[in-house]
Amino acid sequence: MKITIVAGARPNFMKIAPIIRAIKEHNNEGPKIEFRLVHTGQHYDKKMSDDFFEQLRIPQPDNNLGVGSGTQAAQTAAIMVGFEKELQENRPDLVLVVGDVTSTMACAITAKKLCIDVAHVEAGIRSGDLTMPEEINRIVTDSITDIFFTTTQEASQTLETSGKTAESIYFVGNTMIDTLFQNLENLQAPTWWKEEEFTSKEYFLVTLHRPGNVDDMNNLVNLLQNIMKGTSPSRVIFPVHPRTKKVIDQSGYAHPDLYLTDPMPYLEFLYLVKNAKAVITDSGGITEEATVLSVPCMTLRSSTERPETITIGSNELVGTDPVKLVPFLVKVNEGKWKKSSIPELWDGHTSERIVKIIADRYQ
Repeated sequence: MKITIVAGARPNFMKIAPIIRAIKEHNNEGPKIEFRLVHTGQHYDKKMSDDFFEQLRIPQPDNNLGVGSGTQAAQTAAIMVGFEKELQENRPDLVLVVGDVTSTMACAITAKKLCIDVAHVEAGIRSGDLTMPEEINRIVTDSITDIFFTTTQEASQTLETSGKTAESIYFVGNTMIDTLFQNLENLQAPTWWKEEEFTSKEYFLVTLHRPGNVDDMNNLVNLLQNIMKGTSPSRVIFPVHPRTKKVIDQSGYAHPDLYLTDPMPYLEFLYLVKNAKAVITDSGGITEEATVLSVPCMTLRSSTERPETITIGSNELVGTDPVKLVPFLVKVNEGKWKKSSIPELWDGHTSERIVKIIADRYQ
């Protein structure tokens, strides 16, 4: 059989890497699964992409659509036009999309309009917040998908409640956690770690990228001020996107204990998560990694599509008011953070289960 695997943004790389690895292992023992890797280029930074592909041992894409940035509509349209040509020239039996980025939705729509089956990895998760572009992408993708691979039983139930058949839904676990387990022994300290005299469990790690948190200068400064006040006397590492860095620079805000750095390659960033005293973030995926690593995590959002990181894991939903962060930081500093565990089937073997299911269905 033939599969086309789609990646569009950095979070996708961590989700497809173990699937490709599992396909290669499957091909050593059984009927071969041919695959093409298509990178839409939705998010593309040559250095970061090269780092991720090298560190995660992902083969170079068979096709890079080179879409680049743009408005939601322009980006979606460009992906669909490029991916339609790809599928017409290299028609597969199945298109596999992952996560909830624009590429996920656009490629799923394109495949279905060409009457090609679609499998969605990380299906069924919902935040309930329709102001998030990702939520729209999830809902649309799942409305037309043929095979659903879910990270939790709750996600499977969401799909069944929406009318999907039980035979099309497979609770398999989390491929991003496969990648984490496969790389734990390879984590690397950033080049500046020793020079800046950072010490394990003596710093907080911050990641912020959602427009509501970073686009408004006054709001971002207020957020950083509350973070620095609550984390004192610890230092704070903030890998910051160039767009957000520009807002910080324009504000003139600085703090002696705030260390700003460029976005990090995968192995270096996970090193920072693993060794952090706690993580403060507005990302969904990082809450999953922090949960598996048992690192206290605070999410600066009013909703989450990953409730298991709160009910089972090490994450807490703080909200968007930075003042509400303070009591959570007190718990971290006093060593009173809640006990956590790892969700069911987040065991490092999700990709093997996915590939076996696909092989059984199509071969």
